[in-house]
Amino acid sequence: MTLLRKLAGETAFYGFSYILSRVLHYILLTWYLTNRVFEPTEFGIYRDLYFWVAVLVVILTFRMETTYFRYAKEDRPAVTTMSLAFLLTTAVIFLLSLWIFRYDVANALDYPKLTKHIMMLGVVLAFDVLSAVPFASLRQQNRPLLFLSLKVGSILLNIGLVLFFIEWLPLLGGKSEVWSLKLNADKLFYVILANLLASAITLLFLLPLLRNQPFRWDFSFLKRMLHYSWPLVIVGFAGVINQYSSIAFQKYLLEDDLTSNLAEGGKYAAAASIAIILSLFTTAYNYAAEPFFFAHKEKQEARAVYADAALAYTIIASLMMLIILAYLDVFQLLIGKNFRDTLEVVPILLVSFIFLGIYYNVSAWYKLADKTIWGAFIACIGMIITVVLSYLLIKTLGPVGSAWTALGCYVFMVVTAYLLGQKFYPIPYKIWRMLGWIVVAIMIYFVMEWLRGFYEGQLAVIIVVNTILIFIYIIIVFLTEKHLVRQIRGKIDNTEIVS
Repeated sequence: MTLLRKLAGETAFYGFSYILSRVLHYILLTWYLTNRVFEPTEFGIYRDLYFWVAVLVVILTFRMETTYFRYAKEDRPAVTTMSLAFLLTTAVIFLLSLWIFRYDVANALDYPKLTKHIMMLGVVLAFDVLSAVPFASLRQQNRPLLFLSLKVGSILLNIGLVLFFIEWLPLLGGKSEVWSLKLNADKLFYVILANLLASAITLLFLLPLLRNQPFRWDFSFLKRMLHYSWPLVIVGFAGVINQYSSIAFQKYLLEDDLTSNLAEGGKYAAAASIAIILSLFTTAYNYAAEPFFFAHKEKQEARAVYADAALAYTIIASLMMLIILAYLDVFQLLIGKNFRDTLEVVPILLVSFIFLGIYYNVSAWYKLADKTIWGAFIACIGMIITVVLSYLLIKTLGPVGSAWTALGCYVFMVVTAYLLGQKFYPIPYKIWRMLGWIVVAIMIYFVMEWLRGFYEGQLAVIIVVNTILIFIYIIIVFLTEKHLVRQIRGKIDNTEIVS
């Protein structure tokens, strides 16, 4: 089996689990929340709060999942013990601090009436932080079925609890209304409560998996782990700012009052949820690629495989972009009618997410070469670009400025990571072919838009024409990338390479 085929298989399985869980969350929950639960302002608040959750997850987990992959083969008992001890400590300190300063935090976020909501999100954070190492252990031990079951089960439970609290509990009447009044509960409260219960139950299922895990205390080993991981925290923090901060910026930089700005941010976030379908594939690929890169970095053909993996990712991601844009009239049904004013951001965000995935590929070198400080440097510059461009573009272009900001940031990060990587850890990436496939996909999209003018209002004809153009792209790929296709199928020149 070729290494590239092995990566494709692991991406398919871990990717399937990740994509399925996220699709259930983003698509079903986003559809439900934007159609039946929230108005744009409320959805903007919801997404703004969860942006801060994403920021704090990175900080509190201290990127221990990546560190786990780096050191697990060297001393798994020590890595497991010290990771769990460290994360438990950070979670407890965080919860105590949040409780003490809960009113200050709510006021700082301009949500003084949402103190209970913020405290519940703090508990969600603590549970998710403590789940990081058990989930990393499942990935490192290559137990995808259990990983899939727990991830998907958690999301299904979350969705089920949301439906219970918002749809079924009111049907009980009487006592449920009294209960809601006592809790001062609104719909956002119940959405967060459902998340809290799902995270708690998931953690309860994860903890027994560590029952037979050997433990070993080694504080010197923890010191090595922290030395490796602290730059990755900066990388992760900057990554969250770059990818999820749009509403936080729009909340203050758009020209209307806070409520109107949050409504615009809610519409932007809903439209961005369509583009997130591609981002899900990108993250799923990274889920499989990160432990795969560490496991095979000593193999002679590894660097060539890394290069082919980046090319394969680019082609598949470009194809997914085309599919989303070709059927955007269908995909827009995933969000409520009140949220479809900003669909113009979708093509820009799709291209930006392709570059984000390329960045995951061309930046792997700093983890493999133990030069994580360079990752922190690139991410910090990217974060500065995000802040500066957000300030300039949101004020002049409105919400679409956030999409152009994301694209500008990721292009810079790709270029910088590639150039530095060729100096410290050379990998023969096929950069011009990768860019070529993105350009071909964009050109085909422009053709789709040009032809749409001839069939405006005829959805069936538009879908048929766009489907034909998608197949043309696929045929071009198979005709020009035969070597890559054979690798993924596991054959190169009719021979097998043993991984």
